[in-house]
Amino acid sequence: MSPAPRPSAVEPFTVIQQEIARLAAAPEVRSAMEWFRDQETEFARWQLEVARIPAPPFGESARADWLAEQFRAIALSDVHKDDIGNVFGSSPGADGSCISISAHLDTVFPINTPLNIRQQGRKLYGPGISDNAAGVTALLAIAAAFENFSLPHADSLAFIGNVGEEGEGDLRGMRHIFADPKWKNSIRASVVVDGAGSDTIVAEALGSRRFEVVIRGPGGHSWSDFGAPNPIVGLARAIHTFSETRVSTSPKTTFNIGVIRGGTSVNSIPESASMRVDIRSTSGFEIERLEMELRRAIEQAIQEGGIRSAAKRNSSQSSPGLASEIVTIGHRPGGELNPNARILQVARAVDAQLGNTSQIQRASTDANIPISMGREAIAIGAGGSGAGAHTLQEWFDTTGRELGLRRILLIVLALAGAGK
Repeated sequence: MSPAPRPSAVEPFTVIQQEIARLAAAPEVRSAMEWFRDQETEFARWQLEVARIPAPPFGESARADWLAEQFRAIALSDVHKDDIGNVFGSSPGADGSCISISAHLDTVFPINTPLNIRQQGRKLYGPGISDNAAGVTALLAIAAAFENFSLPHADSLAFIGNVGEEGEGDLRGMRHIFADPKWKNSIRASVVVDGAGSDTIVAEALGSRRFEVVIRGPGGHSWSDFGAPNPIVGLARAIHTFSETRVSTSPKTTFNIGVIRGGTSVNSIPESASMRVDIRSTSGFEIERLEMELRRAIEQAIQEGGIRSAAKRNSSQSSPGLASEIVTIGHRPGGELNPNARILQVARAVDAQLGNTSQIQRASTDANIPISMGREAIAIGAGGSGAGAHTLQEWFDTTGRELGLRRILLIVLALAGAGK
């Protein structure tokens, strides 16, 4: 089977289905897909090994080094890290463009989190074992299949372990990649592998904004300075007011107050209090509206705090009031893939070929960046099943991993121009 040029026009779905069927029947592709089944012990070993390496946002370097070592062992070309820690390995093609296959390296867990990574039968347990040790394992498995079986591709393949997908990482790894002209001008389509499962195609990027709100005051002693404005009380008022905000159900919109900090002792009026707020919506307008409501709630709390404090002190003596600061700590762009995009048609045709049922889903993933730029990109799972993401009870069941890997392989082959 030799690589063929990609058609310039939009192909009918039946043509894409025929292309996928030819790919799946090719001897080298069949050998690679059978190899997925035979290598499960090795895949589980990779997954357990990578999950045992702590990788909090901004602390992924040890895991990145591990992945670079695996890329070299697979014999990928040009294995390197960029200046923020993204790891690259490539399989060169004849064309100037490339297809990226990526999985994020980071987890949500702080550096000192106990990582009790273990296996019991077909189930793997521990923080980050599914999100995203499963994705990193799939990335390696696909790269190894291309190298071991010399699978054809007209486009170059860029295998990427990227940093900064979770939380305050704010998609910094993928932002950096698509800000670099080398990649921005060459990546034609992106396949993001994130978590477990084979039943979804993320083709709609969920937008979000995240804020840190800090309220400050003069502080003081709970007895002698009673009546001084209290930042914790002000923050509580702001939370109460904001929590009463109308939230749209269509388009779906959510908010969450995930972290609260403040105070030093029970008998001290604190000098500051803070919270972190997450706002998400399928509508940019609703995100803007909720941000305005958040700012209004904080302003109202500051004003009320000054009035109430003056009344409590019952004195003409002036004292500093409350002040607030709102800092944006996350801004994930939203967007939607064109329903006729070739990458989406290819994914659907692959699911039909494999007898797999999947649904289009909206989520916040690394695919947000290329989708928001009008690029073709999807995020899909690594196969198997899992639950408990972002908790210490996270698990991954390897049953069904083979289906997920076959799915990814056929999608990448079709995108990279190997089908005719």
